[in-house]
Formats: sequence, structure tokens, C-alpha cells
Amino acid sequence: MSPIPMVRELAQITRLAPSPTGALHLGNARTFVINWVLARRHGWRVLFRIEDLDGPRVKPEAVGQVQDTLRWLGLDWDGQPTIQSDDFEGHASAVGRLARLGLAYPCELTRREIAEAASAPHDGAADPTPSTRPDPLAPSDFDRPDSNWRFVSPDRAVRFSDQFLGARETHPRADAGDFVIWTKRGTPAYQLAVVVDDARQGVTQVVRGDDLVASTGQQVLLYEALGLEPIPTYTHLPLVVGPDGRRLAKRHGDSRVEHYRQHGVPLERILGLLGSWSIPNQPRTAMDLAEFAGRFDLDTMPRGPARFTPEDDAWLLGRC
Repeated sequence: MSPIPMVRELAQITRLAPSPTGALHLGNARTFVINWVLARRHGWRVLFRIEDLDGPRVKPEAVGQVQDTLRWLGLDWDGQPTIQSDDFEGHASAVGRLARLGLAYPCELTRREIAEAASAPHDGAADPTPSTRPDPLAPSDFDRPDSNWRFVSPDRAVRFSDQFLGARETHPRADAGDFVIWTKRGTPAYQLAVVVDDARQGVTQVVRGDDLVASTGQQVLLYEALGLEPIPTYTHLPLVVGPDGRRLAKRHGDSRVEHYRQHGVPLERILGLLGSWSIPNQPRTAMDLAEFAGRFDLDTMPRGPARFTPEDDAWLLGRC
């Protein structure tokens, strides 16, 4: 198998990396807009990558929809979009390298565990180390790509500096055990896929929701084990939650950007709501993308989650 190709550039690079499991909701939109604003302000290149490993949840029509929604929001990117599932060679090469180092081993899982492994984890979802870990660990060949493979998590903390949250420490083994890096479907799991793809695309800046803070420790371990560099700088942003304080979802009603777009809500109103969540003392008022970019400051962004309320919905629809 060929080695993982890496881009080595002095320029800073970020990526917009949606999963095509449905239309973008307002919480997704806020993260992407802030990512784009930071990139254009600091001169980072912006790549666009579709992360379509989420099995049955992937909706082919959503690939085009998400690009259309982001363009409607005023976002652009540099170069052509890439699709994660188009090339698994680098991912397989990475698993082979870890197996030869004695850092990966095959392990059978249930169908549910396979699906969860392929998806981006949220809210610290645990994956405990199984009793099938070999003892002693030894180098092996990645000769069963139709089996599930786990990474051998070392028993130590991982420390990193987050551009928004500050100094952070996670303990991947305690949080997730020997986490899955390859599934019996013959596809990489999320943690491995994002590391390999970011490394070969030269990504240096990762901006995403803070539900993925725990994943950062696992990804740093993979960077180190594979000898990949540079390890990106991470910026984890607060999520948008519903009135009940839970992660924004269908239970809170239709919060899709496309829903409001179809109801004739102007772009400036969408951006105005995102601005009210992201800029201190900013009332709900229409603004364009340039105004949002001019007023937004990561250093003064509210630290807690934004709350999407029925009043927000009514304001978007012009009912108050």
C-alpha cells in the first residue's frame, strides 16, 4: 500500500467538512460561518470535504444540498470539493502501518458498534477496551481489511491548547478505550479517517463544535503514532442547543437553514440570528456576511452554548 501523501506548505489551511446525513441546521451553519470568517480574516486556505462514512445515514442528495446551502450563506472555498469515500488507500495504509507497529489489532464488533465507529462521536460516547486485546501486543499484518480493527490506546493523558477553550487535557484510554479505526464494512472509522484526510490535505486549523473535544485526544494519539505532522491547531466552539438545553435536533422542531429559506426568510435574518448568538450584546437584527465578519471576535464570543428558542423561530419568520 502507498504511504499517506501529505501537503507541506507554510500557508494555514482549514476545511469545511460536513457529513451528508441531512440538511444543515442553524447550529451547523453557525460553526461553518465562524470557521469561514476566521479563515478569510487570517488568510487561511479553505478546503471543502464531504465526510460520507456514516453508512445508512448518508443521503446522496444531501451532498449537493449542503454545498448549495453554504453557498447561499455566502461561503466559498479554494479548489474542488473532495469526497472522503472516493479514496480509502491512504486510510488502509495507515492501519497497516499501525498493525506493523503493534498498535492495532482485529476485533469483532456488533453491527451497532460498527455504525457508531464510522460516525463522528458526540458527547464523549464511550467505547471501552475489549477483552480481546492481544497479550502480549505484537506486530501484525493488516491482512483482514474486512474485519474491525482497534487502536491500542496508551494509558496516559493528552494535552493540547485550544484557541477558544484554552489548555485542555483528555484521557483517551479512560474515555474510549481501544477505539475503532477500521470497520468490517471495509471502511475507515471516523477517528482515523479525519486524521489521515487532514494530514494528506495539509490541514493546520480545525474549527468545529465542542462536542468533539474528547475526540481530539484520540486524534492526537493517531497523529503521533503515524508520525504525521503538523498536528492541527484546534478551535472548539459552543454548540447550539434547544430550549431544554439539549443538543439541537428534530425534537426541537425544524431548524434547518433550508426550511427558513423555503419560507422566504432573507439571508440577512439568518445571519442576524447567528450574530445574536455569537457577538456579545448583539440584538437580533438583520446583517450581511461582511457585517457579521466585522463584528465577530473569537476572544469575546459567549462561552456557553447558544439557545435556539421559540422566540428566535418567530423572529426569523417575521412573527414578532
